[in-house]
Amino acid sequence: MVTGDLHLLIVGAGAMGCLFAAQLKRAGFQVTLLEKVRETADRISIEGITVEGVRGQHHVMVPATSDRPPHQPDLVLLCVKSYDTREAGETLRHWLQPDAPILTLQNGVGNIELLQDVFGKERVLGGVTAEGATVLGPGNIRHAGQGETIVGGGKAAEDIVSVFEKAGFNLRAVDDIHPFIWGKLVINVGINALAAVTRLQNGRLPELKGTRSVMEALVHEAVAVIKAKNIGIPYPDPVGRVLEVCKATAGNVASMLQDVLNKKRTEIDSINGAIVREGALLGIPTPVNSTLTALVQTIQETYR
Repeated sequence: MVTGDLHLLIVGAGAMGCLFAAQLKRAGFQVTLLEKVRETADRISIEGITVEGVRGQHHVMVPATSDRPPHQPDLVLLCVKSYDTREAGETLRHWLQPDAPILTLQNGVGNIELLQDVFGKERVLGGVTAEGATVLGPGNIRHAGQGETIVGGGKAAEDIVSVFEKAGFNLRAVDDIHPFIWGKLVINVGINALAAVTRLQNGRLPELKGTRSVMEALVHEAVAVIKAKNIGIPYPDPVGRVLEVCKATAGNVASMLQDVLNKKRTEIDSINGAIVREGALLGIPTPVNSTLTALVQTIQETYR
């Protein structure tokens, strides 16, 4: 792949979308940001993306649009919320060239399957990222912590790794991404809803006795459900892994807390809610995840 000739389309101008768009553009790739909110897209096109945090501060001009981009992308990176996955896929399907791969780095489970329904199995690649970022405003983010990004999909995944490594990201290709997606779900289950309810940054959650206890219970329930599904988790100590992520992203405002603070719909149904649904099907009690799911849903319902 020739850096300057490769066109990438980043779908979603949230924290992850802006982070990857800015870093990839700085590395010399042709990048376009697709954002369904026209005002946000217009502002980013005019003002660019500003990133501050663990890599210092930099400002990058990235073209953004809420319509069909001017160039057909060679690769699509999907960074929208899980509840917008199908809508984003259907939008892309109408004009995306038939051989462009789609990589999802979204939270929750079920996104790969939804995209495969739209594009077919061969074109959709799954991934997870431990990068931590917080939206400060449209096109303005804080990069709070660096982490590994893992992509599944054979040779196509290896090509993507080489692209993202040029932008300074730590990537790894694996044959089967599903254990890592469920493993990432465990991390999100332990952090996101708890942060949304308590309004604490990631690093504070394990420091306080009460939140540490709830976090451990959330994780234990998730692990019980995942093991009952005969899915391996890619680390031997799930609670320890969640604590490591909290430490590595100590200053980060979890994505679900960002949504609550901005009075936006959260991904609770595809994170803790997914554990509750799967637990019910398997006959495994998930009282702590059920409680946190209900609390976050209540917060959403009472925004106004």
